[in-house]
Amino acid sequence: MTSVLTDFPDSPGRSRGPLIRLALALTTAAVLAGCAHVQHPSPNDPWESYNRSMYAFNDTVDRALLKPIATGYAKVTPQPVRTCIHNIFGNFGDMWSGINSLLQGQGRDFVDTLGRVLFNSTMGLGGCIDVASMNGAHKIPNDFGMTLGVWGFGAGPYFVVPFLGPSTVRDAAATAISFASPVSPTSAIFAIDDVPVRNSIVGLYIVDTRANLLQADRLVDQIALDKYSFIRDAYLQRRKALLEHRRQREHPEAEGLKQQPVSQSQGLPVYDDPDSQMPHGQ
Repeated sequence: MTSVLTDFPDSPGRSRGPLIRLALALTTAAVLAGCAHVQHPSPNDPWESYNRSMYAFNDTVDRALLKPIATGYAKVTPQPVRTCIHNIFGNFGDMWSGINSLLQGQGRDFVDTLGRVLFNSTMGLGGCIDVASMNGAHKIPNDFGMTLGVWGFGAGPYFVVPFLGPSTVRDAAATAISFASPVSPTSAIFAIDDVPVRNSIVGLYIVDTRANLLQADRLVDQIALDKYSFIRDAYLQRRKALLEHRRQREHPEAEGLKQQPVSQSQGLPVYDDPDSQMPHGQ
């Protein structure tokens, strides 16, 4: 990864090349953002003109910066090392997931997730090895957007967040609150006083997230006629299915359901989970 980020030519003129290309890409994206207009937006996407413009901007930034770095990282970093790094970040995400389960009144999910964190943090060498999943304790994806939904807040219109990608008004607000929370997936990183170390870990977190989406990115390129619509519909369907499942579990007798944790093993595509979001630019 170091070589990907720092191996630039010594010539001052050539060393500015990547920055110049990025600036041109951002300029092009800004022009495209001003041109997009949708006369008949989808009912689920009343802000489609803005969203398509922001999608184009995010996609340009992603292709000019994030995707090349992530591709280089995947090529030069051995798979076991990448898996270890990804699992450690995922362990932080599990803490936040468990807290949201508790806020939703799902005590069993909270206990199961807490067990995952403790098991992986000790037997899994700080989360490097996901021994919990190996022993049948699968992830229970959760976040503050789901918590707000369980509390009765509507999703609101679909909303493409700059640099972060697909969301809704509710989920975007929840993301902002999560970043400010002292127990979010990234709170431990931002608590580091050593600025160079902190920034390096933040960069690694972003690159790791993007690198784990390269295969999904290729799949979308192959099957989607309109990538924007495909990503939007996949995101909204996933969020709706996950929220409905959680709401039903609050009244299992009325719905005829058993109390079972919502885990990734149930087959729903996890488009919103921090470990497997669609690319930042999308």
